[in-house]
Amino acid sequence: MELQSRLDSIRAQGLGLAVISYDSRETMAAFSKLRGITFPLLADPGSVIIKRFGLLNSVPEMALDAARKDDPLVKQETAQFVSLFGGRATMVGMAFPGTFLLDRRGKVTSRFFEDFYIERNTASSLMIKLGVGGVHVAGTEVAGAHLKLRTYPSDASVAVGNRFSLVLELSPEARVHVYAPGAKGYRAVSLKIDPQPFVRALELPFPQSDIYHFKPLKERVPVYQKPFQLVQEIVLEGTPAAQAAFKGKEFVTITGTLEYQACDDRVCFNPVRLPLSWRLGLRELIRTPTLPAKP
Repeated sequence: MELQSRLDSIRAQGLGLAVISYDSRETMAAFSKLRGITFPLLADPGSVIIKRFGLLNSVPEMALDAARKDDPLVKQETAQFVSLFGGRATMVGMAFPGTFLLDRRGKVTSRFFEDFYIERNTASSLMIKLGVGGVHVAGTEVAGAHLKLRTYPSDASVAVGNRFSLVLELSPEARVHVYAPGAKGYRAVSLKIDPQPFVRALELPFPQSDIYHFKPLKERVPVYQKPFQLVQEIVLEGTPAAQAAFKGKEFVTITGTLEYQACDDRVCFNPVRLPLSWRLGLRELIRTPTLPAKP
């Protein structure tokens, strides 16, 4: 459903889209018709393609094995990769969830996998990681001393279990630099997300910095002098407790603080703390079955 909502922007970037599942053709066709899916849903009987890609999830079989199902490690992996409520026979043959990007020759150029079966990357967040754009959320300009800041979330609305991104585009003023992580004696740029229940901020990666040589002090320190981007990934947890906490809510607000210190060729300015806020709509989970129950 989330992929369908982003289909136009995905195709606008010159990308195609298809989903492969171990579900039957009947189930896939019924789901496609019920939810208005217009991209290919490909059934993989016997998990033939799933096995060829090395993606077969063997945990359901272990969870059903009388000799292994009570093993603490099997229980842990079942909760992580299959279901919090245990394995079922209908789950045998499923794949580890993930996304592949292929070029026109069929060569895999990127791949992304999920760490928890109920936490999935949004399409927009993946496109940001790939650097192919396609984001449809308006940005907010924030006034910062000695730099320009534009920030936006990857998605206007999310659901529990979504893994999405908060993007910060920073542009230092002419002849100004801000300190990068690893700069000793200065306030390096950092982003701190305020904690709140069931919202998890992942480790923030930083882009490659430049080395600035300050001759008067014979210093060489890592800095950002050109426009750069920070992408903070956020997980809206999908556990039953998280679902209960967010039920009935229309929005989720994430707050945080950007800290940095800017200098030019002569002066180092005082460190800056910028309060930031992102408000995203909350979508409800769809729980109706794809196929009607058999009499």
